[in-house]
Amino acid sequence: MKTYRQDSPYDSPWPLRQRVRALLWDYCWALACGWTPKPCNRWRLAWLRLFGAHIHGRPFVHQRARIQLPWNLTLYDRACLGDRATAYTLGEIVLHEGATIAQEAYLCTGTHKFDDPALPLQTAPVVIGAHAFIGARAFVMPGVTVGARAVVGACAVVTRSVPAHAMVVGNPARPVVRKG
Repeated sequence: MKTYRQDSPYDSPWPLRQRVRALLWDYCWALACGWTPKPCNRWRLAWLRLFGAHIHGRPFVHQRARIQLPWNLTLYDRACLGDRATAYTLGEIVLHEGATIAQEAYLCTGTHKFDDPALPLQTAPVVIGAHAFIGARAFVMPGVTVGARAVVGACAVVTRSVPAHAMVVGNPARPVVRKG
């Protein structure tokens, strides 16, 4: 977990240049990408690349996906960031090949150090393994890795890493016990 220096909860952990860049990104995504139809994926990927996202192959990013800081996002071939999914990329988020983030799922890389009165920002990466599936409205906490071909059920809150091929559901997410 990386902790940023802040003297008070009201100070930004980001330098002015990065805050301006993030503001520019918000406007560019809204004006150039947010209205585009689904087949315009290459256009959206071009804008993500322009703002520093690491794109490998041809992933899919829905026009209503929300990406906080694209320079902290890495997408591999056929990874999918779905309708209204949020990649809260205060830290690094990596979606490996074929990983699917369903509608309104939230990948969160930021929290705060609550035992410090200044409440400094803390970030940790989120990594989604190859062909993993994150269900609708699931919430993945900072520092979590979801292994290859793992499944996170809808509305699950993932507070710990999920091993490959596992299936987790609930709040907090727990492994599904398979009978038979």
